[in-house]
This record gives sequence, structure tokens and C-alpha cells, in this order.
Amino acid sequence: MTQFPGALPAAMGRIMDGPVVWRGMELRLGPFGAAALSARLDRLTIVMLLLVAGIALVILRYASRYLDGDPGRASFVRWFLATVSCVALLVISNDLLVLALAWIVASLALHRLLTFFGDRPQAIIAAHKKFLLSRIGDVSILLGVGGIGWSLGTLEIDQLVARAAALPHVPATLQAAGVLLAAGVLLRSAQLPFHGWLIQVMEAPTPVSALLHAGIVNIGGFVMIRLGGLMVRLDAAQTLLVVAGTATAVLAALVMTTRVSIKASLAWSTAAQMGFMLVECGLGAYSLALLHLVAHSLYKAHAFLGSGRAVEQRVQRTMAPELRAPGVRNWLIAAAAGLTLVVATGAVLGAGVMDDPVLALAGLILGLALAPLFVRAQTSGEWSAVARAVGGGVLLVGVYAAWHRVFGALVPEVAAANPVQYVRLGVTAAGFVVLFVMQATVSARPTGPLARAIYPACFSGFYLDDLFTRMTFRIWPPRPAPPQPASPRHPVEEPEERVA
Repeated sequence: MTQFPGALPAAMGRIMDGPVVWRGMELRLGPFGAAALSARLDRLTIVMLLLVAGIALVILRYASRYLDGDPGRASFVRWFLATVSCVALLVISNDLLVLALAWIVASLALHRLLTFFGDRPQAIIAAHKKFLLSRIGDVSILLGVGGIGWSLGTLEIDQLVARAAALPHVPATLQAAGVLLAAGVLLRSAQLPFHGWLIQVMEAPTPVSALLHAGIVNIGGFVMIRLGGLMVRLDAAQTLLVVAGTATAVLAALVMTTRVSIKASLAWSTAAQMGFMLVECGLGAYSLALLHLVAHSLYKAHAFLGSGRAVEQRVQRTMAPELRAPGVRNWLIAAAAGLTLVVATGAVLGAGVMDDPVLALAGLILGLALAPLFVRAQTSGEWSAVARAVGGGVLLVGVYAAWHRVFGALVPEVAAANPVQYVRLGVTAAGFVVLFVMQATVSARPTGPLARAIYPACFSGFYLDDLFTRMTFRIWPPRPAPPQPASPRHPVEEPEERVA
């Protein structure tokens, strides 16, 4: 640990040995410790700052063309920069309270971007739902932060992690504070059943959707990674993350297959990916979570900013020759091929997939994810397609293993093997195996009993958002949007499910 009053170049050379922390003015908070204007520079900070700055620059350049001539363009830029600045502040902060406050202000600034088109009732309703959930999440996060400060006597992240690691026994107050913090993260990360706003904010400008899905919604994952040394001691909070994240990943992935609108499908994908990321955090696989966060941010920024090409891609798919429908046998062979390829490639690369339970689980999920690649190769009936599938699978596994090693050097694993950890691993494995079986069965028999039984529920999002919306709007209904003519440059779009 290094404290630096200046000399930034010298500090940059020491971050490989540990975090470099600058401590400024402190505000004493009694038994909760003190809030300090302290900054933290380490490898995680550098990666996140590069990611935030790079994505913000790309989105801002896109927005300059997207909003060219719009009278609200200057206001958009101001609130966009305010949001990104708050995200950068929480990334560099070494004080947990400052981090939480920066997260809250970022959410408030984002609210102004989500209501940029004030003449769209659906945009107002979705932003209102997010506002309600975010404020509930704020209370949960602040209570969790206060409980952590009360239990450990400090809010400095480096100190509270060190003190938590030295505890012979974790007190109940600290466990409860961890659960509150994890609950706030789940609320902010659009986990089921608090996901509806994420699916419905597509009325906002496309650059806002890209910022939300590529950056803001990922903050919960970053916070869990930053506090990894503390969270790994809090079994109740870790279990909550794994159970809620697994349920969201499985259900959202099923719903995503019923969507026609490209943006709606991407939104459900974000909910599922955030669920998987929080599962990785709950299992203590923080290097995998960081790799997932970076990859998801880059992909979602590209996907939303390039969503206008979806119609062209859809036309190309309809013109391509149809392949015969795969059967259950094809899916079983594909799953076996994917798992075999992961184990064999991992053994050749020395990845030790079977030596670490968490890596073994990651290998299982990766192998099942490769199954569609081998299914397409089988249904094509060409040996060249099978060879390409094997080569592509080896390449994907090799790249994944290489990037895992890189990110493992940035964020070391801190998970410890214990009975509760094995229960969490079992819950995650069971969830993803069930997801694979259901998707394979529906794909092989699209008009079968299972498909007919689950399709209505999947198409309606399992009715979870409907129930939540009725309950919340009875408590605090949204104000109706003022009657205004639609902007000629941005006319009101069709409802999301009618967009091709």
C-alpha cells in the first residue's frame, strides 16, 4: 500500500505491487468511521477508467450526429458528461460512502437522459419505474455502507478489506450489512423481478441506451469486484447474489428467445448477462467477472450503436437456405463435443479446468454455450462445416483462457472452498443445465408440449413486471407527460414488440 501526496509518475510505477492511495480531507462520522476524499490507483482502476473513457468517447461522437439539429443537444451533452464524470469518480474513490454517493448522483443524472424525449409517455413511465427502484436501491446501499462502517470502524476500502480478512469470525451485523449492499446491487442491476424498466427504456435516444447497457448497469458488478476481499467473507450476501443472478440469467435467456425487436432482445440479454456477472461475483470469481464486464460493455455499446443494421441482417437470414431442424440427438452430440473440446483445449493450454471448482463450472457453461456451433455444423451435413466448428471452438476456448489469465493478474481470486461455496456452485450448475435442456428441447421440438407450455409465460416475461408495475404505481403513480407534438427528427416509434 502506498500513499502519495503528488509524484503521479512514480506512483504509476508502483501499482503492480498493490494499490496506491491518496488520502485528503476526512469527515468524521462517529462510530461509522470517516468519509474521506481519497483516491485509489490500481490495475482495476486503470482498466475501468480506460473502459469508461473509451465507451463515453464513442457514444458521444455517435450522439453528435444522432442529435444534429436537435434543440436539446446541449442539454444532452451536459447530462451525459455529468453521468460519466460520476462514474469516473466512483471508479477512483477509495471511500465506500463517496463511491455510493457518486453512484446515486450518476443515477439522477441518467434520469434526465432517459426523459430526454418528454413527449413520449412510455419513456416517462419507464424512467419513473427506474427512479423508484433506484431510490429503494439507494436506501439499501446506504444502510449497507453504514452497517459496514459500524462493524469495521472505517469506510476506507483498502482498510475495511484488510480488517475483514483479519476477522476470526464475521459478526451478524456485518453479514446483514453485506446482504443490504447486495440487495441494492441487485435492484440497480435490473435483476428479476425488478427488471421491467430496463426493457422499456428504449424510448430514450439510442446513445442513452448504449450508455445505460454498456456502462451504468454494469456498475453493480464493478462494486462487487472492488469489494471482493470483503464480500468473500459474507456468505449470506454471496449466496443471495448467486441465487438471484442464476434465476435472472435463466429466465431472461428464455424470454430473450421470444423477442422480435432487436433492442428488446438486447435489453433482455443485458439482464441475463448481469445475472451471470453477479453469479461470478457471488462465487468469488472476480477475474472472470471483470473479463465479463469489459466484454459485455464493449459488445453492448457496439450492438446498440449498430442496431440500425438489424433489418439488413434479418433480410440476409431469410434469403439464406434453410437447414433441417436439429433433433434432440443433435443437441446431445453437440453438448458432448463442446464439453470435450473445452476440457481438451484447457488441458493442452494448462488452464487447469478440472483443478478448480469455479473454473470447472465456467468450463461447463462454456462447453454448453458452444453446443449451437456444433448443432449448425451437423445440420449443414458438410464435413467442412464440422471442421470449421471445431477450429472456431478451439479458438474461442483459447482466447477465453488467455484473457482469463490476463484478468487474473489484474484481479486475483479470493474465493475459499467451504461447504456453502459448493452449494452455490451446485445451484449455478443446475440452473444452466436446466436452461440448456429447455432451449435444446424447444429447438428440437418447437411445437412440442414443452414449447406450448412455456411460450406464453416467456413471451409475457413470466408476468413479473406486470405485478410489480401494478404494485408500485398504486404507491406512487407517474405524472402524465405534457401534451407536446413529437419531434420531427425523432418521431414516436411503434411499440417495441412490433418493431422488426
